[in-house]
Amino acid sequence: MPNSFGKIFNITTWGESHGTGIGVVIDGCPPNLLISVEEIQAELDRRRPGQSDIVTQRKETDKVEIISGLYEGRTTGTPIAMMVANADQRSSAYDEIAEKFRPSHADYTYENKFGLRDPRGGGRSSARETVGRVAAGAIAKKLLTISGAIEIRAYLTQVHDITMPLLERFPTLSEVESNPVRCPDPETAERMIERIKAVRAEGDSVGGVIECRIRGLHAGLGEPVFDRLEADLAKAMLSLPATKGFEVGSGFSGTTMKGSDHNDPFIMKNGKVRTTSNFSGGVQGGISNGEEIVFRTAFKPTATISQSQKTVTVKGEETELAAKGRHDPCVVPRAVPIVEAMAALVIVDHWMRHAAQNRSFKL
Repeated sequence: MPNSFGKIFNITTWGESHGTGIGVVIDGCPPNLLISVEEIQAELDRRRPGQSDIVTQRKETDKVEIISGLYEGRTTGTPIAMMVANADQRSSAYDEIAEKFRPSHADYTYENKFGLRDPRGGGRSSARETVGRVAAGAIAKKLLTISGAIEIRAYLTQVHDITMPLLERFPTLSEVESNPVRCPDPETAERMIERIKAVRAEGDSVGGVIECRIRGLHAGLGEPVFDRLEADLAKAMLSLPATKGFEVGSGFSGTTMKGSDHNDPFIMKNGKVRTTSNFSGGVQGGISNGEEIVFRTAFKPTATISQSQKTVTVKGEETELAAKGRHDPCVVPRAVPIVEAMAALVIVDHWMRHAAQNRSFKL
């Protein structure tokens, strides 16, 4: 189903940007997991709009309500349904685009796919759909933390042409959350913030890159041939709005290296097989090798800008459109918790699949 993701730990998101609400149904979560609304809310608070002056000022508290699947604070093993109500809809700001296709948006393609579309804030194609992913990802993160001490950390490495220095270590959450752009290098973060403010003043937008690292993962996760771990991570990331690229480990830069430089030599360390480098990004043959998984996702500039652009109407008439409403001049900072959520959903699903296939692998 196109609105569902995952084989065993399965999620289905629902709702539109300007509908009554938006949410998710999780099927396959094990019973007896202690989970609180506060844990889920903490992740949603990282994603919500209006957090700083460099993101959209749509005022949504994104307060989550758990409708089913919990009893006395523990999961029951039945489907978990969660909902977040939409409060600050200003649908009138989208009256014009009911008749005009926004450049580089999903308006034209949705119209051709379904024969109609919800123009209010992009409807189902809006990034507001990711509320459900983040709520589900909070539960996936909790499972990974208690079952294997697995940590997932995403952060910005690039905004427009501003790139942070190579980070050799695993950053802390407080470092990532210390500034509005969620870049763990303070000096680079300041430059990123100024660039975003500058392009916003011009009625324009910029994109960027998010790096994500996963540590504490056992070797052996991944399902060759078609469900390779990096293939499922790529699908998860490229299913996010505004994404245009994915790479793992050395990525495209590895094409400039020789095999003698790129190969990750094996050694024994503290009784475990390890590698002395990690150009593979923690995945070999589509299966985790026990090293940190490292991947990057590229986000395009926000398609909605206030500058006038050429377009056509639904009747095929050439015209111009200057966007109205409240939009992010750079979507990437708010995408950090979404990337983490999708990574957690992939890893917990593969963890469960591996456990189902290999009895010796305990959850």
